[in-house]
Amino acid sequence: NRPVIVMAQDEGLFGRICNARRAWAPPDSRPKAPRQIVREFLYVFAAICPALGRMTSIILPYANTETMSIFLRQVSLDFKVYFMIIVVDQASWHLSKNLDVPENIRLVPQPSHSPELNPVEHLWEEMREKYLHNIAFKSIDKLEDTLCSALNDISNDPERLKSVTNFPYLKLPV
Repeated sequence: NRPVIVMAQDEGLFGRICNARRAWAPPDSRPKAPRQIVREFLYVFAAICPALGRMTSIILPYANTETMSIFLRQVSLDFKVYFMIIVVDQASWHLSKNLDVPENIRLVPQPSHSPELNPVEHLWEEMREKYLHNIAFKSIDKLEDTLCSALNDISNDPERLKSVTNFPYLKLPV
């Protein structure tokens, strides 16, 4: 008896490795961009509903069956009035028999090797372009703070979220 919504889910890996990217600079000058290689990473789990302009996200240290179960419990709570069909890629932790999927969620795997079908990939591009561009983080905590800020900004702007992630195939027929 719940309304049905279609969502997309993905995990993004963010770390302290910083590769210089293109930047604007006045003619005859060279912009300075920091570069570092520190192998510390965080995973951002996100599920988006473009039709509603809403998302749920959490930052976790690993991506595995256990952390995916934690994330799905959070999604289930945040969208408890809905029955969710969530499109996921075919990562092993999405297909695991040990994955704890709440009763109001059904996971539907997208075709393998097709990240272009997942609108959450555009969320990662938006975050990398607008919040993480040419920044060398002094600590993993600074990276986490920046990720939280980016996720909050995007989450609090439904029109922006819709603009970045509204793929036609996610729309339910009326």
